[in-house]
Amino acid sequence: MFTAIADVLRTIAGAIATVVTLPFRAVARLFGGAADSAHGRH
Repeated sequence: MFTAIADVLRTIAGAIATVVTLPFRAVARLFGGAADSAHGRH
């Protein structure tokens, strides 16, 4: 039973981590692209 609870918690933690990191990855990609284009122009 404890292993089942651990599996559920691990799955929930993984889902939360994915949802939390996605916006940061999108923002980092946006800022990274803006920085690359700005440096490219100069």
